[in-house]
Amino acid sequence: MEVNVVPKPTESELAILQVLWDKGQASVREVHEVLSEHKNSGYTTTLKLMQIMHEKGIVLRDDSSKVHIYRPNISKENTQQHLVGKMIDTLFGGNSSQLVLQALGNHAPNAAELAEIEAVIAQLKNK
Repeated sequence: MEVNVVPKPTESELAILQVLWDKGQASVREVHEVLSEHKNSGYTTTLKLMQIMHEKGIVLRDDSSKVHIYRPNISKENTQQHLVGKMIDTLFGGNSSQLVLQALGNHAPNAAELAEIEAVIAQLKNK
């Protein structure tokens, strides 16, 4: 069940959510193994973060078996919309074009990404 108010995940919580969004559901061990590929942190840190995320309502936990299984309780799309909207308001003074220009200046899009961007622009022009 999606929560009405989108919780504000921390950077570490977003990393855990990314794993859960990709996998659908996972144990703490599975999440920790994926995170360990990119960042050196302990299993107990991952466990504690996921327990906190459960308390905040960011993830759901199935504790019907010995191994607890976690799954996201917030959608990737809603989280992205919320965080990008907040970033546009706070960092770019509500000017979304400045965000786009900054993003394109820092990351050269490939051909597929350019086609997607052009399609969105065309769609916006037709509204």
